[in-house]
Amino acid sequence: MATIRNLGPVAQLRSEASRHVIRYRNGRVRQSGRGLVFWFRPETASISEVPMDDREMTLFVRGRSRDFQTVAVQGTIGWHVVDPERLASRVDFSIGLRSGTFQGEPIERIEARLSGIAGQAVLQHLAASPVRALLDAGPEPLRLLLEAVLTEAPALAEIGVAPVAVRLTNLAPTSELERALQTPTFEALQQKADEATFARRALAVEKERAIAENELATRTELAQRESGLIAREAENARDRAAGLAEARGLEAASEAERIRLVEGARAEAEARRVAVYRDLPPATLLGLAARELAAKLETIDHVTVTPDLLASVMGEFRRAAPLAAPR
Repeated sequence: MATIRNLGPVAQLRSEASRHVIRYRNGRVRQSGRGLVFWFRPETASISEVPMDDREMTLFVRGRSRDFQTVAVQGTIGWHVVDPERLASRVDFSIGLRSGTFQGEPIERIEARLSGIAGQAVLQHLAASPVRALLDAGPEPLRLLLEAVLTEAPALAEIGVAPVAVRLTNLAPTSELERALQTPTFEALQQKADEATFARRALAVEKERAIAENELATRTELAQRESGLIAREAENARDRAAGLAEARGLEAASEAERIRLVEGARAEAEARRVAVYRDLPPATLLGLAARELAAKLETIDHVTVTPDLLASVMGEFRRAAPLAAPR
C-alpha cells in the first residue's frame, strides 16, 4: 500500500517496489512504474496502484459426476499481473489520495473471474466421468486441465493477468459415498486379514499336532524301551532264580549226601558197637553200664541195692566164673 503525505495543496506518494503506480492527469498517464516517489496535486490527479507480487486464491468446487454422485474439489490457484496498465484500464485500482487504500475491491473481482473460469472447467471435468474413474485417476488430470484452461483463457489475457500455478489438495466424494466405496475394499482387506489369521491358526494347530505326534512317538519309544528293560529284568530274575534254585538244589543234594554219609557212618559204628555188646555176657554189659553211668554222674548221695538186684548180680558172677577158670 502506498504512503501519502499531504502538505497543504500538494502531497507526496511513496510506493513499494512490489507495487506498480500509475498517475493520471486529465485522463492521460503522466507517470507509470514500480516503487515511484513523486509530488502531486490531489485536486488534479488520479492514481492507481496495481500489486505485482504473486497472489493465491482458494478454489472450492462441488459438482456431480456422470453417474450423479457429488464430488468436491479443493485447492489453490496462484496468479500475477503481467500488464498492469491494461489491468488498471479494465479494473478499478484507484486509491484514495489521502489514505492510500483501494476505493473498490479489485483483487476480489480478479479472483472472482479466476474462480468462475476454473469452476466451469472443474464442473465439465467431473460431469464427463463416473465417480469411480474420477477417484481412481486422482486430482492430477484435473490439475493439468485447469493449468491449460487458465493459461489459454482469453478473459484473463485481456485484463493482463496470468496463472502461476494450480495445486489441488483434495478430490473426494461425500462422506456417505466415501464409506460406501470403502466398504468393498475394507471387506476385501478384512477377508485377507481373516484368511491370514486362519492360516496362522491352522499352522499353529499343525505345529501343535506335529509336537503331539512327536511326544506320542517319544512316549511310545520310551514305553517300548521300558517294556524291553522289564522283559530283560524278568528274564534276568528268572535266570537268577533258576541259578539260585540250582545252587540250592546242589547244596541240598550235597547236604543230603553229607548227612547220608555221616548218618551211615554213625549207624555203621553203632551197629558195630551193638554187635560187640551183643556177644558180651550180661554181667559184663552190666558192669560197662555201671561204669558209663558212674562216668556221667558227678556225685552219688545214696546207692540202694535190693535183694533182687544183688541176687541177680551174684547169679551172673557164678555163671561167668566157670568160663573164666580155664584161663
